[in-house]
Amino acid sequence: MGIFDDIKKKLSHEFIDIIEWLDFTDSTIVHRFERYQNEIKNNAQLIVREGQTAVFINEGQLADVFTPGTYTLNTKNLPILTTLKGWKYGFNSPFKAEVYFVNTHLFTDEKWGTKNPITLSDDRFGLVEIRAFGTYAFKINDAGKFIIDIVGTDANFTNYEINEHLKSLIATRFTDTVGSANLPIELYATNITELSETCKEVMQPEFNSVGISLEKFFIENVSMPEDLKKEIFEYSRIDKLDLDKLTKFKTAKAIEVAAANEGGTAGAGMGMGMGFALAQQMGGMMNPAATQQPNMATPPPMPVQVQYFYAVNGQQMGPVSLEQLKGFFANRTINKDSLIWKQGMLNWTALKDIPELQSFLGGSMPPPLPTV
Repeated sequence: MGIFDDIKKKLSHEFIDIIEWLDFTDSTIVHRFERYQNEIKNNAQLIVREGQTAVFINEGQLADVFTPGTYTLNTKNLPILTTLKGWKYGFNSPFKAEVYFVNTHLFTDEKWGTKNPITLSDDRFGLVEIRAFGTYAFKINDAGKFIIDIVGTDANFTNYEINEHLKSLIATRFTDTVGSANLPIELYATNITELSETCKEVMQPEFNSVGISLEKFFIENVSMPEDLKKEIFEYSRIDKLDLDKLTKFKTAKAIEVAAANEGGTAGAGMGMGMGFALAQQMGGMMNPAATQQPNMATPPPMPVQVQYFYAVNGQQMGPVSLEQLKGFFANRTINKDSLIWKQGMLNWTALKDIPELQSFLGGSMPPPLPTV
């Protein structure tokens, strides 16, 4: 080997390109490696670091994709680009291609929210509005598809550019999901974890279609107007109370207030008398045998109170008394078309078709006309 051969070899190594990208930001998703006229020399070195993917684009067409590693660029490891360029016998001169580095690490703590309130229909409260917000995390799982479908020729594509598209997609699919769930309105705020998982499953295919993987999706809050919230709280308390016990409690409190407000000895005596009467009544309830007088006939047994079952959102509820059922009708837990059943009935029947419950509707209904 002559002295000039060593010089040529040294010079050839000095001119070999090194293609790499060091990301100093937390927001860049895609970076285009800039070259003069996009020329890359034969046997150039390509360095792809962990958390990166390198994508070669030839005249707008997706060519070769490289995962983390170090590569010497020639016809052996550029099979798609070689086919597109028509290099049957290899090449020695510089070639043109666009090189994009794609950041494949996890982008976390991205914010989403509903810009406008979502209108839902609830069986008890009618049309209601809710809002929601939260966070999500994503990563690029198909670098080539992402560049072709989303990035295009953008030389420096950041997560801020894709976030608006993703937030609109999330808000739309979240609206569709909660609309089709048909849950009682209060359950949206109390089942956030399950709702988050369901929304993630619904959204994942659309993210995948553009080369993105939705890794995490969280609903942090579901809010509603304050007046609706108060109405729901009041309904939940009434639903848990025994209306008979509530009536007795309020009666006792009213007697106590009346006794305290009456002036003079007469008022005090009245309060004491009413108090004694109430005490006797309650004592009789606790010990029925004590109220029986000697040498008197034993009264007949108290009539058995009819118990009703009712259906809400396809779920059987009850049993409840007639007064409780009337209270549920008043606070719109049930309506005239709600299904009711009691012992002796063959089938579940709409409330409006049960004679003893038709008084709930605000007036008596006539019996059916006799058949001729």
